[in-house]
Order: sequence, then C-alpha cells, then structure tokens
Amino acid sequence: MVVNEKGAERAIATRAVSTLGFPCSVSETFLRKNQNQTFDECYEVLELIKQKANDAGLSTVVYISMAFGNPYGDPWDETTPGEALKKVIGFGLQSVSLADTVGMASPDLIRSVFESVRSQYPDCDIGVHLHSAPAQAESKVLAAYDAGCRRFDSAVGGLGGCPFAQDVMVGNIPTECLLAALKQRGVELPINNAVPKVESLNSLIAADYS
Repeated sequence: MVVNEKGAERAIATRAVSTLGFPCSVSETFLRKNQNQTFDECYEVLELIKQKANDAGLSTVVYISMAFGNPYGDPWDETTPGEALKKVIGFGLQSVSLADTVGMASPDLIRSVFESVRSQYPDCDIGVHLHSAPAQAESKVLAAYDAGCRRFDSAVGGLGGCPFAQDVMVGNIPTECLLAALKQRGVELPINNAVPKVESLNSLIAADYS
C-alpha cells in the first residue's frame, strides 16, 4: 500500500512486490488525515502511481477507503462506492477493493453495498478489505462472500489496522478467521496448512510493536 510517488518507488525498488495498492478515500476528511490530499490530488497521484506500476510490470489495486461510511459526517450513501469505482475505471484500472476502514459496517451493509457495486461493474475484479472487532469478523467475511466476493485481504493474527479507528479492538481481519469463515462455505485453500507455521513469528512481530 502506497500513498505517493516516493512510496511507489520504494516498493518497486524492493523487487519483492507484484502489486501496488493505492487508497482512494470517498471521505475527504479521512483523505486529508491519511494522505494529506484533496480528491483532485488523490486522483492525480493515482495516475502517476499506475504509470510507475505499469512501467515496472506490476499491477495496481485501488482501495476505496471508507466505502461503507465514515465517522466524520462526510457525504455518503450506498451509491458512493459505485461512483468512486466509475472514476477509477476511467483511469483504465479494473481491480478494486472496498475498504471498511474503521470497521463500522454491519454484515448487512457489507452485503448490500458489495452486491450493488458488483451488479454495476460485473467485469471488474472487486474485493474487500475489512476491519472488524474479533466477534464480528466471521459474519462480515461471510456477508461479503455470500454477496459474491472472492478476493479478501487479511493479516495473520489480525496484525495492523487503521490508527483512526475509534475502537482499539478493531483491526485487520485475521487470516485464521477468514479461513475459518470460508471453510463454512466449503472453501479449502492451500494456505490453510501454512498459517500455523507463521503464527509464532507473528506473535514476535506483534510483541515488538506493542
């Protein structure tokens, strides 16, 4: 995930990534807090990052931040994510993730918004980047899956999240939780066997930054 040209250049220089992610918030307040950008500046940077990714042979995923609403009172309704996606498509990009940046979306809202956006843009690769308190994580994953989502972001142990979340328990969806939820729908993935091997490493990383 990068928010400016310098970040893109540093990511490309590692030769360790295949995709650059760029957040395009539909909340102007969050956009200023997170990236110090206006809407116009955000899309200008997106175009530059897309070009750098193309030149380096990398793909680009755009994250529609605050796709399910925001805590700032900025304008939002269920048509907002689709309007943002229309702009993204105008840049020739087809891979987008709808982000519940501060974990405020209910499962019903996740299902409704995803179904709406997917029906408008059936040819786009649309995923979700969900944040959640532990107790609601599986229900949110299942809501997105049942709405047709087949690409999910997660983090082993739920490491990371958004510093602007109002609840300290809200973080990235744990990979373990994601896999358990998908198993309820009969989905078995090769990564299942690898998760236990990295859980201890994740604990060490979390301890370093706690």
